[in-house]
Amino acid sequence: MMKTAAGPAENAVKALLAKHACPVPFHEVRTRFLGNIATPTMSVLPLQIIKGLWGGELPAADSIDELNDLLEALVQGLWNGLTLHQKRSQPFRLTRMSTDATAVHLARYARVRFEELDGFMTGLFNGQEIIDLPERAHEAVGHIKELRAMMTGICDLAAREPRPDDPEQLETTFKHLRELTRIMETEIHEAVLSCARARRQMLESAPSARSTIH
Repeated sequence: MMKTAAGPAENAVKALLAKHACPVPFHEVRTRFLGNIATPTMSVLPLQIIKGLWGGELPAADSIDELNDLLEALVQGLWNGLTLHQKRSQPFRLTRMSTDATAVHLARYARVRFEELDGFMTGLFNGQEIIDLPERAHEAVGHIKELRAMMTGICDLAAREPRPDDPEQLETTFKHLRELTRIMETEIHEAVLSCARARRQMLESAPSARSTIH
């Protein structure tokens, strides 16, 4: 069973995503939004990102009010809440899950972590093959790619070699995964902070748009 510290707002977003059959799981939506918030691409619009969750179009709704409820939850609730992680005092946390020592939990844990890392990278690159990142963010992206590949390897191994649970070995593996999760959180947060800092510096150094009176 997944363990989360989800509050009422987060639960409401999950319920709306499920109601509208969103093909992207909530844990991946979170990290994709966070990547979109951090990306150096200045043309990111939340509405376009939300449409992307359903393949480019908003989901069908029974009424305008129902659609507005969905958009409000995703933008005013989830998106705006994630912008707080642009501060060092507000570290980002990945989804909390069960680490009971079973092969089933191991496969799910690795899959969710892969989807979270992949979601962040999708949001950060925002459809671009290459983006200009500040040095610390570039370094973090390299680490995130390596961690994502490790999660892929665990998922593939679990699918190829199903076998009875070995509690001792699984406990050791989960210990390593918890340590890797802390590294993932650190690298994601450092990428977000680095991009936010670079954006502030760019705006501060931009020439004033005020007109000169002659």
